[in-house]
Amino acid sequence: MQGHGWLRYHRQMLLKGWGEEGQRKLSNAHVAIVGVGGLGCPVALYLTAAGVGTLTLVDADAVEETNLNRQILHWQKDIGKPKVQSAVEKLLQFNPNVKIFPVHGQLKDETIEKWLRDANIIVDALDNFPTRLILNRYAVRTRKPLVHGAIYGWEGRATTILPYKTACLTCVFEEGPPPGVFPVVGTTPGTIAMIQATEVLKLLLGIGQPLLNRYLIYDGLMMTFHTVKIRRRPNCPVCGKF
Repeated sequence: MQGHGWLRYHRQMLLKGWGEEGQRKLSNAHVAIVGVGGLGCPVALYLTAAGVGTLTLVDADAVEETNLNRQILHWQKDIGKPKVQSAVEKLLQFNPNVKIFPVHGQLKDETIEKWLRDANIIVDALDNFPTRLILNRYAVRTRKPLVHGAIYGWEGRATTILPYKTACLTCVFEEGPPPGVFPVVGTTPGTIAMIQATEVLKLLLGIGQPLLNRYLIYDGLMMTFHTVKIRRRPNCPVCGKF
């Protein structure tokens, strides 16, 4: 895809380190987004806008009215539809040049290889900790970069994991939060999703400094961003034995 087909990407191709070569890298890339909710919707929208060639979207849920304050690809008319179907309909209207594979199902150890094996990068846009750990184990085992995001209320977190080079999720969290319905304002996942999408683009282009061994913490009420250093645990049961 060249010439007129790249006109929509002209402004980003003006950036240093991008150009036609960078756009070609995006066009040839395959990114898996696990979770098509508050985080996954804007991540998918902006990666589609940037021209990432192939996306796999994984989610087991259907659209509910309580999703609509933050899950921007799901509209009133989509209530009851699988989230992956709702998302694909909007994304293909937005950029028909992108290939999108919807997977409506629960990510499990038995299904993850089949669904994610072709992806170059995985985005963790989940809202439950047990599935995050499945994703983390798979990313480490296959050495696929994992871009993690999490939100609660006005606060959000993000980091980028390069297996065996950075801390994995198990290095950082020995246990997760209790399950349940948590509060969230829609701008929080939007903010963290933009950070995740930016991290994906940098990784694909090979430019900039990703959030490696850095855990970004966002506080929307105080409007602060700061990062804390993290490191691999030698005794981590997932990545510490290498």
